[in-house]
Amino acid sequence: MAIKRRQVLKNAAYLSAMAALPLGLATACYRNQKQKVVVVGGGFAGATAARYLAMWAPELDITLIEKNRQFISCPQSNLVLSGNRRLSQLTQKYDHLQADKSIRFIQSEVTAVDVEKRQVWLADNNPLDYDRLIIAPGVELIYDQLPILATTEAQQHVPHAWKAGPQTVLLANQLKSMRQGGVVIMTVPAAPFRCPPGPYERACQIALYLKNHNPSGKLLILDANPDIVSKKAFFTEAWQQLYDGLIEYQPMNPIESVNVASLEVESFFDSYKADVLNVIPPQRAGKVAEMVGVINVDNRWCDVDYLTYESTAVERVHVIGDAVSAKVPKSAHIANQQAKVCAAAVIALLRDKLPEQQPIFSNTCYSFVDGEQAGHVAAVYRYDKDSKDMLPHPSGGVSETATKEEGRYAEAWAENIWADTLG
Repeated sequence: MAIKRRQVLKNAAYLSAMAALPLGLATACYRNQKQKVVVVGGGFAGATAARYLAMWAPELDITLIEKNRQFISCPQSNLVLSGNRRLSQLTQKYDHLQADKSIRFIQSEVTAVDVEKRQVWLADNNPLDYDRLIIAPGVELIYDQLPILATTEAQQHVPHAWKAGPQTVLLANQLKSMRQGGVVIMTVPAAPFRCPPGPYERACQIALYLKNHNPSGKLLILDANPDIVSKKAFFTEAWQQLYDGLIEYQPMNPIESVNVASLEVESFFDSYKADVLNVIPPQRAGKVAEMVGVINVDNRWCDVDYLTYESTAVERVHVIGDAVSAKVPKSAHIANQQAKVCAAAVIALLRDKLPEQQPIFSNTCYSFVDGEQAGHVAAVYRYDKDSKDMLPHPSGGVSETATKEEGRYAEAWAENIWADTLG
């Protein structure tokens, strides 16, 4: 269609008028169009980022993309294995975020990201433009060393259960179906991985199930790490006092091969046969991070500027949550805290202001040793301008022993962070 001369003259007049305006006023006129922030991922990091962007800067055009219909909490999901939680207790809808008029919630999957055009492409082939993109891709499980386990069919026999949901229920059902006196083998990948104390809390919950329902059974832990990664004294005491004789722990013993049909494993030191086999594989930043091109540490994680969580590889793309390469734990609490720092920084950048120059946040992680008793690890992290890193502050600590009181604190913590994340 030919462009009319009148329209050309109008466009020229408009551009001349804009050029004549002071810079600040011209920018203000441009920004009558809402600035667009797209958030990918509705977990602890992404949902928190979208919610706080909407609270702190409702003038923004905010879109949250999440492929799942419901939010399922990984914290406390290990308790499903012992029968002390139901998955439904850890599952919530996105109702509050969907009802927030400042957030456009799209249930879809990202298929591509064009960082040059600043566009996110969805499964329906519709692109979304952005001024700033925040991705919270979580983790992807790596089966490079054990490709036989990479298929969905194989994982029905050898579950990872490291993403709360159907796999959690599958592992719980396998425990229930195991013969009396059977052997459960659980593997722990080399750090870093999501939730450092998670495998050892899982060991407690599996041992609790055996103690109550299969006391002649046994749990064998094959850990690729030289020792218990988190809360060593805490878990060691729990295993000795509560599950003596039920748990055998072998550090520095990574698995090298798996027979899916027979559930036999070859480890660095020996071979074993399981009745139930739970392989927790190594992890890396989720698939969206690979699409965007922000995985730049060990081919696994994403390096960021900790003042803004902007990727050091791609401009205007911010990465939060477990995908970040950092000296802080990959925990739900950290993901929630990073999201708030990132949201505040994105707002500042869009308003041409300086982001906070010394962010500080905390981390608290609770672990249950049975159905009621828990303990915590807590720390505070402060930005260090010399190393440009988040470093631990001399505060916090670890529970010496598990108590029912801390179990109640753990329940309250979970309720609070779910509410803070989802509204």
